[in-house]
Amino acid sequence: MDRITKSLLDESSAEHDLASLPEDKRFEHFAALLTIGRFVSEALETTDVVVGAAGDTGIDALAIIANGSLIESASEVDELAERNGYLDVAFVFVQAERSSAFETAKIGQFSFGVQDFFKEKPALPRGRDVSELANIMSAVYRQSSKFKRGNPVCRMYYVTTGTWTGDVALEARRKAAVDDLVALRIFRAVEFFPIDAEGIQRLYRESRNSISREFEFAQKTVVPTIEGVTEAYVGLLPAPEFLRLIEDETGEMLKGIFYDNVRDWQDFNAVNSEIRTTLESQATRARFALMNNGVTIIAKTMRTTANRFYIEDYQVVNGCQTSHVIHDQRLSIDNSVMIPLRLISTQDDEVIGSIVKATNRQTEVREEQLLALSDFQKKLEAYFNAFEESQRLYYERRSRQYSNAGGIEKTRIVTPGGLIRAYASMFLEEPHRATRSYRRILDRVGVDLFAAGDKLEPYYLAALAAYRLEYLFRNQVLDGRLRAARYEILLAVRLAEMPSPLPRMNSHDMERLCKPLSAKLWNAGLSEKMFSAASEMVLKAAKNDLDVASLRTEPFTDALKELAMPARRQVHKRARLNPRR
Repeated sequence: MDRITKSLLDESSAEHDLASLPEDKRFEHFAALLTIGRFVSEALETTDVVVGAAGDTGIDALAIIANGSLIESASEVDELAERNGYLDVAFVFVQAERSSAFETAKIGQFSFGVQDFFKEKPALPRGRDVSELANIMSAVYRQSSKFKRGNPVCRMYYVTTGTWTGDVALEARRKAAVDDLVALRIFRAVEFFPIDAEGIQRLYRESRNSISREFEFAQKTVVPTIEGVTEAYVGLLPAPEFLRLIEDETGEMLKGIFYDNVRDWQDFNAVNSEIRTTLESQATRARFALMNNGVTIIAKTMRTTANRFYIEDYQVVNGCQTSHVIHDQRLSIDNSVMIPLRLISTQDDEVIGSIVKATNRQTEVREEQLLALSDFQKKLEAYFNAFEESQRLYYERRSRQYSNAGGIEKTRIVTPGGLIRAYASMFLEEPHRATRSYRRILDRVGVDLFAAGDKLEPYYLAALAAYRLEYLFRNQVLDGRLRAARYEILLAVRLAEMPSPLPRMNSHDMERLCKPLSAKLWNAGLSEKMFSAASEMVLKAAKNDLDVASLRTEPFTDALKELAMPARRQVHKRARLNPRR
């Protein structure tokens, strides 16, 4: 391994608390981070995608991404299909080799392992991780009627520290790998990416830096000076130029730039279908600028030279639906389609929040959603930052907010999605919805979570518990197979350590209850004992059968709560004996 790649590997391993792993395993996590991490909007936990060594079928990491979300169970596929009405799926496979050269034999083994993954009767033995992912794959194809954008995409990344020179034999083997998968007739596209040392370094730089783009914006008007705004423009941007702002170099949507948008893609509902119809018709597409409210983009950095614009660290805060329809129609639209664009440069979070609220009030968005995505989120960020460094977690309100921050252990970064799952598991007592029905939890934002008067301590506690649990998994203190039950374990810890029923989330009693448990979680010895006991409780409730389909159900949650009753009575007793604790 060359010195630069090794340096990047060591830096990434330290930041993600993986330094204790052998170098070959660290390289697998590193390769997964650089490749799969590009396709998810939130920070990737690589332990979710790196498969176990035994029965890995020649695959080091595997991700199934549907509608922009990393899928962890077959039931999630069914929920997405029901809720969204469509499935847009990508299978991403990674093989990581530290060798200094690409080898045709290893490319062949990787290719065969990928092909075997899609067989109903596989030739290769499968470990637990690959078997569970194969179940998810089968669930995807059972919903093939929902492939409205076409069959899934298959992407393969072969990552090594050598140099890809375009060798004839290697190119032939790569083409054969693609052709073999195309012949299955179950993909709309198959791609094989050889990533060499130079590619590793490029992807690493991209993962660290804010997204930036250059584009031509000729038909524009300068907005007069506004307090808090560095500069702003309104105008019309040709569709091909607009696509450069919302797509990566492979033509895929940049999921991270919609992070501040309060609504995700709603598929082709009535409004979006009308937008598509407008673009499909030669007679109406030229009138698009008159028929669409347009897009609002806020950039932290903007530089202009005449009509040439450079923007960095930007977000589409309004226009998510329009952007997705334009991306869907990208092959048929041209410069005759003009996109109404408001382009704003500001570093002021107050200004950004007010623009998000104002522009999204024009669409069907609930007041509590807007509140949760502005004021409460800022309070959470400030609260997390108020802790001393040794006990500080970093709440990432904006996508890639801490990607350039040096000295921050990346495992301490808490995303909104991760916090919602942990909080719902511990305090709403719904671990079965943390993955399976996650989007149903989102519908309760502003009411059951992120409510205006909620105390901040429970959110920090939930994030801390999730962080400590992942630490135990990463360092192999807890059996890796228990990761499937991590949300149930979070609930078990809370049930064992806090009285039930809980006080109101906006009460001082809730604040008082959370602080002692947070202190225990920061104590390494006590934390390990708590999670070990919680794991035993989950195993007992599951009768040692950690089948995901059984775990992530309401009946299992009820069984776990019933099993925890004796421990809860003990907590009640301690609380009565020590009322000031």
